[in-house]
Amino acid sequence: MSALTTLRSLRSRLAAIRLERRDRLPYFFVGAWVLSMISVPIWRWVYGESAIPTAMTVTVLLNVAASLAVVFRAWPTGRALLTVTGVVGLAWLVEFVGHTTDFPFGAYKYTALLQPQLGGVPILIPFAWLMMLPPSWAVAFTLTRPLAARPPLRRAAFIAASAVGMTAWDLFLDPQMVTWGFWAWADPAGGYFGIPWSNYAGWLLAVTAITAAVRPAPLPLRPMIVIYGVTWALMTIGLAVFWGLPGPALIGGVVMGAILAAALYMGRDQVFGGGKT
Repeated sequence: MSALTTLRSLRSRLAAIRLERRDRLPYFFVGAWVLSMISVPIWRWVYGESAIPTAMTVTVLLNVAASLAVVFRAWPTGRALLTVTGVVGLAWLVEFVGHTTDFPFGAYKYTALLQPQLGGVPILIPFAWLMMLPPSWAVAFTLTRPLAARPPLRRAAFIAASAVGMTAWDLFLDPQMVTWGFWAWADPAGGYFGIPWSNYAGWLLAVTAITAAVRPAPLPLRPMIVIYGVTWALMTIGLAVFWGLPGPALIGGVVMGAILAAALYMGRDQVFGGGKT
């Protein structure tokens, strides 16, 4: 009997170790992603501008891996796969419609720098939606927690908060990607540092539609807010110090930083004590 008890205890301990390792996996990818982001200016200095698309591909995939490690840990595999394929498929559709019809973002075209492409859309772009959409969901679930007793209202507020949290990231992203030549706007004058305001209305609409369609379940806040917060810090510092875009760095830093601060305050018990939203 004691041998059986010992065996069960050992099996329980091994299971706990496996779960602990899975919990650490997102942070491993976050660490690798941070190192890759820090190295991008070095790649550019050593190999020139031609190295930026490769460096960007590596950083995006590491960031995606960090988010997916949390998603697959938190949700059943079937649910996670359905959500991931839904996001990628819908994001590609939005981008395809966007660059062929000018709706909902405005008139823009992708250049040939990011390869491969499907229907004129770089394959990397739909996967890049997985970088920040799950963290934005976790932040939105936390910000709307006071409405838990009113499910319909909370769901509407959650979708809206997800759209704002994700779109705040593009206050950094679009000026940087246009500067790097990954896509170009038909009318680069005016707007937000050369980006038409219709782009941000399009982001709000697209994130709203995708979030409403995939109906994500709650996610652990702690690892997701690490991804959201590290993105905010790296983009703010990177655009201000290395990429010569102080305006987007300031505005993006303030807007996304305010969302981050609100989520940290509202979810302080989860961030510092653990648990799901």
